[in-house]
Amino acid sequence: MIGEPQTRISPMALKVWRIYGVLESLIAAVFVAGAIVLAFIFDGSHWVTVTAVLVYILFTYLFVYLLPMMKWKRWRYEVREQEIELQRGIFIVKRTLVPMVRVQHVDTVQGPILKRYGLSTITISTAATVHEIPALDMEEADQLRNSISQLARVAEDDV
Repeated sequence: MIGEPQTRISPMALKVWRIYGVLESLIAAVFVAGAIVLAFIFDGSHWVTVTAVLVYILFTYLFVYLLPMMKWKRWRYEVREQEIELQRGIFIVKRTLVPMVRVQHVDTVQGPILKRYGLSTITISTAATVHEIPALDMEEADQLRNSISQLARVAEDDV
């Protein structure tokens, strides 16, 4: 039996995911502010304001600190000659095996936040879906993309 994948994604993923969490928290702050304003306009009780603020604090803690850390600890991958294994998930850990013969193409994707931290995400396309390996160092992502592409060609020739 094959053990769980051992290769981790970049620790810089934590910073990127925390920035995403801050952006999500800012969006949530707009809704919280709206709830507080509506409570004030309609002479709502203070429990609405207190509840909205407490929910916002919990939301911010979860999405800026706790969930990125848990996500990073669980995210692992392994590229083998015949398959790619991905492990992800926070509460429910999902492991996926992608056979090399099913790989159609491999891309690297980089948005502005990933670029700022020198990271890229690899997307592996099969006929059924697209799999991702997020937040890898750019050089590692390029090497991995080329390696998967080469292994997929070899696997295709064997069939």
